[in-house]
Formats: sequence, C-alpha cells, structure tokens
Amino acid sequence: MTAPTQLFLVRHGETDWNRARRIQGRTDIPLNDTGRAQAAATGELLARRRWDAVLASPLDRARETGAIIAARLGLPAPELFPAVVERDYGAAEGLDFLEVDRRFPEGAEVPGRETREQVAARVVPALVELAQARPGQRLVIVSHGGAIRAVLDHAEPGVRRGAITNGSVHSFRHRDGALDLIAFDDRLEPESIAPEAGELDAQNALEAREDAAADSSRRDRAARR
Repeated sequence: MTAPTQLFLVRHGETDWNRARRIQGRTDIPLNDTGRAQAAATGELLARRRWDAVLASPLDRARETGAIIAARLGLPAPELFPAVVERDYGAAEGLDFLEVDRRFPEGAEVPGRETREQVAARVVPALVELAQARPGQRLVIVSHGGAIRAVLDHAEPGVRRGAITNGSVHSFRHRDGALDLIAFDDRLEPESIAPEAGELDAQNALEAREDAAADSSRRDRAARR
C-alpha cells in the first residue's frame, strides 16, 4: 500500500513590505536579506528529511525562497505552482495599518479583494490534485501567509492558531481526497525558524482585522451557550 502524500507548506521569507507592514497580496515584492537568511534557515531545518520536490508560487518572494531551499536539499529549482499564489487584496495592496483604517474603515468593502473562502476554493483543490498525481511523495510547497491560512482554516475550521511567520512550515497529509493537518508550525526537530521571523497578522491589517472579528464571534457564541 502506497504511503500518503505529505505536503509541507512554507511561508516565504521576509520582504521590505513585510517589515513596513504593508499588504503585499499579488504585488511582486522580492525578498530582503533577512528573508534570504530565513529561507536558508528553513532549508537547514528541512534538510533533516528526504524530499521529492520543491514547488513554489510564481511570485518572486516565494520563488526565491523555494530556490534557496531546493539548493540546500540538493533538488532542482522549484516547479512553479500558480494555484498557491497569495490572496488578492485588491485595492488594499500597498497599504499599511493606518492607511487601511483611513481608506477602508471597519465594515467597508475593499474592491477586488478575494474572500478567505475564495482563496480556499482555489488552493485546496489544487493541493489535493497535486497529492493525487504524486502518491507517496513528500513535497515542499512555498506559498504565502494568506493562502496557507486558508488551507489551515479548511483543514480545521474554527480553530484559531498562532503566528504564521516568515519561513514557517505547516505540514499536511493527503488522505481519501482530503487534507489532514499534521502540525501547525512543524518544527520537525526541536529547533525551527529564526525567532525574529515576522508574523502575518502583525504585517497585514486586513488579516488582523478578520481574525479579531472571528475571535469576537467565537467569544459571543461561547457566552450564549
């Protein structure tokens, strides 16, 4: 019997827009030197296991992260995997927290923004199809915070998790057409990514706002029970 395919989703390394807390989305911002160091550290972590391939979103920050990791693992350059490109934040791309609050107050529609449900509908079936096409393989897939969050929410809906940091690893197992979470922030070994890695919610005003709203909704439901 063939072992299940394992998919290890990696968030790309830091960019200057991450550091400035600007929403990136589909805007193609390259890694900075910190991001390249984070990618190298993640490559060292992943080198403790055997891998079959590295795939990456076509955005430069993910592609370069994947290339750094693949080189450390002794694998070919990443295969581009467009389905795991970052969430489209529409008119909010390029804005920081203050600019988001000024231009799009709480409850205002952001033109062109993908919902989390739309991101999941794009990313999850593509990952399932990939796993079915590569039975028994162990794959590294370099993606983005918003896309990874959508997969986590799909695998375990309603579970609020911690930081999705630059360079972090989140592992899934494909079984019977579904993705099961193995580990959030999978450390593989006691050591993991660098402690200075940036957190998605601290970098992205819309993700932080949506998570705060979800937390408030969960508290309200708990109080009514």
